[in-house]
Amino acid sequence: MAGNIGLQKWKWVAIFLAPSLVGLLIFIVYPILSSLWLAFNDWNLLSPPQFTGLTNFQELFRDPDFWRALRYTLNFIALYVPGVFVLGLGLALFLNQKLRGIVVVRTSTFLPVVASWVVVSLIWKWIFNPSYGLVNYALGLVGIEGPAWLFEPQTALYAMVITSVWKDVGYIALLYLGGLQEISETYYEAARIDGANRWRGFRHITLPLLTPTMFFVAITLLINYFQIFDQVWLMPMRDSAADRQVEVIVTEVVKNAFSYNRMGYASAMSWVLFVLIFIITFVQLRLQKRWVYYEAE
Repeated sequence: MAGNIGLQKWKWVAIFLAPSLVGLLIFIVYPILSSLWLAFNDWNLLSPPQFTGLTNFQELFRDPDFWRALRYTLNFIALYVPGVFVLGLGLALFLNQKLRGIVVVRTSTFLPVVASWVVVSLIWKWIFNPSYGLVNYALGLVGIEGPAWLFEPQTALYAMVITSVWKDVGYIALLYLGGLQEISETYYEAARIDGANRWRGFRHITLPLLTPTMFFVAITLLINYFQIFDQVWLMPMRDSAADRQVEVIVTEVVKNAFSYNRMGYASAMSWVLFVLIFIITFVQLRLQKRWVYYEAE
């Protein structure tokens, strides 16, 4: 009798989970396995796939375009992650103050996060326009001739980093704000009794207790921005040097898949990107014990 009751229970569990599981298998698991299989094939979308073994991976590691895209991706991350990391923390410390109208300020700082990258790109392309953009106009007021931001590869990198930081800093600040509000006020009261000033309280209380949030922020930023695509695809001016030379790994994947009809090669590049992200995430998880402090420990 007990066995029949358990069977009935699992039958209903299976019935309720079936729609989600079917969607998961069709739209996530199957495409992942298909892309892995395609990575070992040559397929141009027209003729049947032809198994080529490791040929795609061998060609990938000799491809200068891939290495240029990887280098540009790493350069972007090296500029973006520290900037949004620090600015997000500073903004969170400000938003954590008990000031009149702070709720309105919190809401306004989050508005860029929910804006579409298409809209954001159009706005910042106008701001960085070398002829009538606000950035070069402001530089001209202090006697500096502004560069052609989105026309040259190097300056386009800085422009996209600035735009990305502006769009994402509100989200990062929100994460930090949640971490700050989880810190008990009793720690600060005890520190003040012992004669600690605000800087010592920030250094010895706020920062250590905020390290779990910092770890989450760091790991999500790296995962997300190894897959950077929207800014690079939308912001450089068409037919400019920046448009021809600025490439990241995901734009290379898209171009090989849908412009050059090299689905197998694009799949191999995607899996190399996956392995790279996996290794970096694994290293971060292993290193967190050295610098992440959990209050319950």
